[in-house]
Amino acid sequence: MQAILIEDEAALRLATSQTLELGGFSVQACASAEEALALLRADYPGVIVTDVRLPGRSGLELLAQAAALDAELPVIVVTGHGDVEMAVAAMRSGAYDFIEKPFAAERLLDAVRRAQERRRLVLENRQLRSDRARHPDMPDLVGRSAAIEQLKVLIRNIAPAGVDVLINGQTGTGKEVAARLLHAASGRKGNFVAINCGALPESVFESEIFGHEAGAFTGAQKRRIGKLEYAQGGTVFLDEIESMPMALQVKLLRVLQERRLERLGANDTVALDCTIVAATKLDLLQLSAQGQFREDLYYRLSVVGIELPRLRDRPDDIPLLLAHFAADAAARYRRPLPQWSAQQMAQWQAAEWPGNVRELRNFAERLVLGVAAAVPATAPAEAVEALSLPQQVDQHERELIVQALSAVDGNVALAADNLMVPRKTLYDKLKKYQIAAGRK
Repeated sequence: MQAILIEDEAALRLATSQTLELGGFSVQACASAEEALALLRADYPGVIVTDVRLPGRSGLELLAQAAALDAELPVIVVTGHGDVEMAVAAMRSGAYDFIEKPFAAERLLDAVRRAQERRRLVLENRQLRSDRARHPDMPDLVGRSAAIEQLKVLIRNIAPAGVDVLINGQTGTGKEVAARLLHAASGRKGNFVAINCGALPESVFESEIFGHEAGAFTGAQKRRIGKLEYAQGGTVFLDEIESMPMALQVKLLRVLQERRLERLGANDTVALDCTIVAATKLDLLQLSAQGQFREDLYYRLSVVGIELPRLRDRPDDIPLLLAHFAADAAARYRRPLPQWSAQQMAQWQAAEWPGNVRELRNFAERLVLGVAAAVPATAPAEAVEALSLPQQVDQHERELIVQALSAVDGNVALAADNLMVPRKTLYDKLKKYQIAAGRK
C-alpha cells in the first residue's frame, strides 16, 4: 500500500506520515504540490492525501492535475475546520473523500484504506481489459485468492503437455473458462471445440462426435466431419460428460486409447491429434459404482484432475469479480458504474452464491441496471440478521425504491408520485443509496 502525502507544516507532515506508516502504508511525504507532481504517473498504485491550502499550487490545483493524469486516481483532500465551501469544491472536482482538521488517526486510515482498495480494483480491471485487448479470445479467470492462483499455476504447468484433463466443479464455477485457458496455454493452433454432452440427442450423438460417410444412414447425403476430427491440432471440451450414453462411452474410450477414430459408415480410421478436456459437476467414481458411468473411461479421462473452487470458498475474490463484471455491464448498457459500501460488500461476501460466478455475473448486471437488491436472495439469514435495525430499514427502503423505479422504466417523477414522496426527497435517497436513475 502506497500513499503520497502533501502537507506544508513540518510537524503535521511528520505526524500524518507516521500514522499512515503504522497503518501499513509506504509514504512519500512532500511539502508542496510541485514536489508531489514529480512523483505522479498514470499507473501510480496508491493514494494521494493533500492539504488544500499549500504554498504555490493549492491542493485543488493538484487534484485537477491528478485527475487530468488519471481520472480514477484517488485523492483525499484535507481541509480546515469549518471550510465547507472548500470541501464541496473538492468533491465536485473529483476528490475521493475529504477530511476536516483536526482529524482522528482512524478516520484518516479508514478513508485511505478504502481509497487504496478502490485503486487496486481499478488497476486490476485495467490489466484485465488490456489482456483481453491483446488476446480477445482468451477467457477471464478473475481472482487473486490462493485457490485461483494455484489453479492458474496448474493450468500453465499441464497445458503444454497435451494430457487429457477432467475438470470437476459446481454449476457456474467456470469449467469452460478453465478448458479454454488450457487450450490457450497449450500453444495448439487447432480449433477449440466445445460439446455439451447433455444437450445432444442420443440419436445424433455418434454422428456429431465421430462424423459419418455419405450413405452411412438415411439422410446422410455427403461426408460429414465430426467434432473430434474438426478439433485436429486443438482441444475438445466435453461438458457434462456424465450425460454421454454408455454405448458411446465405450467408443470414446477406444478413440482415446488408440488416438484414432472411425467415421460412421467408413472402413478406414483417421489419426486423431487433439487434447480432450472433460467436465462434470458430479462424482464420476460414485456414478461408476452405480453402473451409470464407465470406470475405465473415468481413469482414461482423468490423467490430470482439476477441482474448481466454489465462489463461497473464495470470498476475497468477490470484490474483484464484481468490479470486473460491473465494468463490463456498464460499458454494454452505457450506464454509470455503480458504487457500493463496505457494508454491502461484506454482505455479498457472506452470501452462499449457489450459482457461483455465473450468479455473481448476473447480479452485477442487475446492479448496473439498478434493479438488484442490496443483499442477494441467497445471503444466509444470519448475515441479514446481523444488521442493525437502521441498516435493515435502509436496506428495505432501498429495495422499495429500486422496485418503484423498475416499474416505471426509471422515471424518477413517476416513481416519486407512486411512492408518495417529494421528488427532491427521492433524489436525496437515490444519492444516499447510490441508485442510478434513468429518466428524470
